[in-house]
Amino acid sequence: MEKGWLGLEDQVVIVTGGASGIGKHVVQTLTKAGAKAVVADMTVNTGGELDGAWCVKCDVTSPDSVQAMADAVVEKYGKIDALVNNAGINMPRLLVDAAGERPEYELNEASFGKMFDINVKGVFLCAQACARQMLKQGGGVIVNMSSESGKEGSQGQSAYSATKGAVDSFTRSWAKELGKHNIRVVACAPGIMEATGLRSPAYNDALAYTRGCKPEELSTDYSKVIPLGRDGKLDEVGDLVAFLVSGRASYIAGTTLNISGGKSRG
Repeated sequence: MEKGWLGLEDQVVIVTGGASGIGKHVVQTLTKAGAKAVVADMTVNTGGELDGAWCVKCDVTSPDSVQAMADAVVEKYGKIDALVNNAGINMPRLLVDAAGERPEYELNEASFGKMFDINVKGVFLCAQACARQMLKQGGGVIVNMSSESGKEGSQGQSAYSATKGAVDSFTRSWAKELGKHNIRVVACAPGIMEATGLRSPAYNDALAYTRGCKPEELSTDYSKVIPLGRDGKLDEVGDLVAFLVSGRASYIAGTTLNISGGKSRG
C-alpha cells in the first residue's frame, strides 16, 4: 500500500505482537503507508528498530509493562493515534481427551489461563492505557485482532475461540463507551491464512490430535471450504488494518470485519 490515499503520514500506530506473524505484516504495511509504526513485543528491545518501525519491549499481560510502553511512545512521539491489539496465542486443546491417549492436549487451568491472559487481559490492558492517552488528545482508533473462530467456533480450539469471542464483545462495548469521545473501536477477524512461520511441529501435533488426524493429514486444500478457493495473504490483513486505522474508515466502529475469503458468516 502506497503513501497518500489513506492519509497515514506521521500517524503513530502501536502494533502489539508486531515482531512476527500477522503483526509483522501489519507493521510493514503501515510503514509503507507513511505511518510511524511502533512494534510492542516481548522479543524486541526498547529503542531498537524493526522493519523501519521503532520498538518497545512489552509484556501485554503486565499492567506496569503496558503502561511503560504507552508512556515511552508518548515520550518519543507525543501522541498515540492508533493501537492494533494483535498480540495473541493459540494452544489447541480438547475439552475432554475422549481417546485418553494424549492428556497433555486436554484443556487445563494452565493452558486456559495463558490464552486468556494474553488474548483477553492483554487486549484490555493495552486498550485502557492507550485510550487514556487518546482521551487527552481528543480522539484515536483501537483495532482489535479477532478471528474467524470467535464467530464460528473451532474443533480443538474452544478456549482460543472463546478469547476471540470476548474480543468481539470488547469491541462492541468499547465502541459504545468511547465513540462520544471521538475514539473508534473496531475489530477484524482473519480466517485461514498463509503460514506465518509461527506454527511449530508441536503446535501442528496438538492441532492434528484435536482434529483426529495425523499432522501430515492437516488439510491444505482450501478449494472446497473457502469460496475464493485459497488461503488469505498476510499482507491482505495488513491492508485491512491500515484502512481501519485511517480516516477513510471514519464511520466504521463497533463491528468485526471478516477477512476470510467468504468462509465466515457475518
